[in-house]
Amino acid sequence: MAATFRQYWDLTKPRVVALIVFTALVGMLLAVDGVPSAAQAARGAVAFVGIWLAASSAAAINQILDARIDAKMARTSWRPIVVGQITPRQALLFALALAALSMLVLVLWVNPLTAALTFLSLIGYAVVYTVFLKRATPQNIVIGGIAGAAPPLLGWAAITGMQGEWDWAHALLLVLIIFLWTPPHFWALAIFRREDYARAMVPMLPVTHGVEYTRWQILIYTALLVLATLLPFAVAMSGWFYLGGALVLGGVFLYYAWRLMDPPDEFYAMRVFNYSIVYLMALFAFLLLDHWLMPWLQPAPTLEFHAVG
Repeated sequence: MAATFRQYWDLTKPRVVALIVFTALVGMLLAVDGVPSAAQAARGAVAFVGIWLAASSAAAINQILDARIDAKMARTSWRPIVVGQITPRQALLFALALAALSMLVLVLWVNPLTAALTFLSLIGYAVVYTVFLKRATPQNIVIGGIAGAAPPLLGWAAITGMQGEWDWAHALLLVLIIFLWTPPHFWALAIFRREDYARAMVPMLPVTHGVEYTRWQILIYTALLVLATLLPFAVAMSGWFYLGGALVLGGVFLYYAWRLMDPPDEFYAMRVFNYSIVYLMALFAFLLLDHWLMPWLQPAPTLEFHAVG
């Protein structure tokens, strides 16, 4: 029983999904002024489950459709479908059950907008990216990254329904940050695993355009990312605490990207990849901490005394 659970758990790509739902959770909390009310906390918890189910379903569908590719790559050759622990039919039924449950939860207990956006994100990753983009263009991860960048928007929509004046602008700023983060994050891994991708005939950028070109693209996208992370402060969505964290984290990321131009060893690309994960989690943590700290950092109101007479 435990072994079967583990096989289905691995089918959902739990580490990838954990990062997805974390950014969705931050989106929920940023949508609230101060501490969430009991009703907001309850809706957020239900939305968290619904988004997690949808992301897990998309991951399972991805493994079904990529089983041939996964079998040719060292880092994915252990996956449950590849080694025969779970059949494609079993995996499909599992993925469809997760997707149906996700939509049921989001429609009935959150709101239809969150359900629709989550469904579009699921289709974007599981079908558009996996079936078409991944096999068609070296820009696959850039275009497909739109679906992967959606979780903060989903979390925000779950809490507010996007009814506020600034809801769309602020939520889409978070989407932009993840969208620009995705290429340097994934291309660093692709550099290290380029032989795997070549063997599987996946047109990743290091395979089609070479490693040096990919390194330049990583540096350019990292610079754009760092600039984008300044926007929450520029539009008064966040304060000085976040800005300081973003500048430090961004400076380190830029250093990694610059060093990757002439790396000390072959494994350095994986160090860039690993830092990119820490970077995104820390950046969103700074956003959240700043959001909670901002009311405390505001100057205290002054008392005015007027003469009577």
